[in-house]
Amino acid sequence: MRQHSSPPASPRTAKGLWAAALTTLGLFAALIPGASGAQALVADNPYERGPAPTVAGIEAARGSYAVSQTTVSSASATGFGGGTIYYPTSTADGTFGAVAVSPGFTATQSSVGWLGPRLASQGFVVFTIDTNTTLDAPDSRGRQLLAALDYLTQSSSVRTRIDSARLGVMGHSMGGGGSLEAAKSRTSLKAAVPLTAWDLNKNWAQLRTPTLLVGADGDTVAPVASHSEPFYESLPGSLDKAYLELKGASHSAPTTANTTIAKYSLSWLKRFIDSDTRYEQFLCPLPQAGATIAEYRGNCPHTS
Repeated sequence: MRQHSSPPASPRTAKGLWAAALTTLGLFAALIPGASGAQALVADNPYERGPAPTVAGIEAARGSYAVSQTTVSSASATGFGGGTIYYPTSTADGTFGAVAVSPGFTATQSSVGWLGPRLASQGFVVFTIDTNTTLDAPDSRGRQLLAALDYLTQSSSVRTRIDSARLGVMGHSMGGGGSLEAAKSRTSLKAAVPLTAWDLNKNWAQLRTPTLLVGADGDTVAPVASHSEPFYESLPGSLDKAYLELKGASHSAPTTANTTIAKYSLSWLKRFIDSDTRYEQFLCPLPQAGATIAEYRGNCPHTS
């Protein structure tokens, strides 16, 4: 039987069909909050990096990205003591958010070094730093964290891989206090994660950066009753904030690989540096006390 094919559309007809298609596309886009044209149908959030998260995936020692690293000597650093940059090897997904991490009193970057490849493999550039001296106070460590972020985005060999508008800070002990100091000074930071933080300042009402405080129920150096808990309570009620208290843990818990710290730190950084709402499932409803969590307080992330 002879088959019949339709004649090619005239230029006028083809133009009309294309206009109709664009109109339909616009109608679909209008149904997506904050969307704009065809781009909205491609991705609601252009900062999402990596596959859809699962509990197994965020608890794993490594994520989906292969990681490279580079050393920054103290001689080439200005305002901090050098360190190690961990970053996703591939550039196929575009730029990444970045996080600077400070060690605590008398410690070096090796004490927080496990966080570098672990977070970088999930889609961040991570800079674990040495401080100018191991005895530096939290306010100095805060300034050094900011100097490290400036180096990352302006001078480092990986600066083109970083979105300078999406930055965060972390730190252990006095480095945790330093991360609070940094967030107080630079309100444009997207996330702060102080780990068993120590600081003489107990009032952080000025902070505007979403903050996850991690304490430990067995901490005798920075007891939660006089550090992490009052830090958390002083944060504005309108701020995206949370307090995670580790169960059966000491002040040094953040200095070795810790699945609970990694799981919730990663979720926090993803949600607020990458605006990745796929990670809200691990933050809301609020995690419950259990084998590794003594207590969790906070609010569900605000939708923007």
